[in-house]
Amino acid sequence: MTGPFTYGVRSMPSVVIASSPLAGGRRVSIDYQRHGEGPALVFLHGGWGYDIYPIDVAAFSPTHTVIVPSRSGYGRSSPLDVFPPEFHRRAVDETVAFLDGLGLERAIWWGHSDGAVIAALAAIHAPDRVHGLVLEAVHFFADKPRSRAFFQQMASDPDAFGERVRRTLAAEHGEARWRPLMRLDGQAWLDLAQQAAEPAADLYQGRLAEVGCPTLIVQGGLDPRTEPGELEAVMAALPRAELSLHPDAGHSPHSESSSAAVTEAVLAFVGSLA
Repeated sequence: MTGPFTYGVRSMPSVVIASSPLAGGRRVSIDYQRHGEGPALVFLHGGWGYDIYPIDVAAFSPTHTVIVPSRSGYGRSSPLDVFPPEFHRRAVDETVAFLDGLGLERAIWWGHSDGAVIAALAAIHAPDRVHGLVLEAVHFFADKPRSRAFFQQMASDPDAFGERVRRTLAAEHGEARWRPLMRLDGQAWLDLAQQAAEPAADLYQGRLAEVGCPTLIVQGGLDPRTEPGELEAVMAALPRAELSLHPDAGHSPHSESSSAAVTEAVLAFVGSLA
């Protein structure tokens, strides 16, 4: 069940999912943006939501239908009280149900950070729904020592990230929701580290090599959330993937000074899938 949408401008229609595994089987409403026409390109946001790291929708909407859902817990979608175990895997099933609600069988999945993990897992567990993958700032290891202090700050003191973050997240998620949301995401990553069977345990249970669709890896050379050896582990599992490396970029190459180069690389990649 969907609401109306408007092409070419930001709109917030919604899809109702009768039972979302991300919400413990509860009925949820998923808000989303939809722009343009053509093959579907679905952008999956990271752990802070979409507005903090927006993509250049205008560059893609002339050739693709760009769809940006806010998964449960984010934006104006149904709230969550907890991020359940295996929240990335459960988000795959929610996203597939969301696409079912739109009547979309296959799409290009572009995921950023947490969204990249979800997109990669979709290519493993629902390969018939994934036409191609763009994995940006993708995580591989469950235990990320380099980011532990960052996740602890998210879980304990969201306001420490500054006024711009507070203002942007409050506008997207609501003043009452953005701090609990950040705490949930930070704690979820701390829990993943604690539950990891070994330091090198990966988020894909050793199955990342099963990804068979065309894949573009977008990576910032200065990404503080990337562990030593993490990109190398991803590329070893996906030896046929293309790499778009941006040496001076951080965690969000698509919205930093490298944005034009990332847009060009992604446009060339999605164009090759036509």
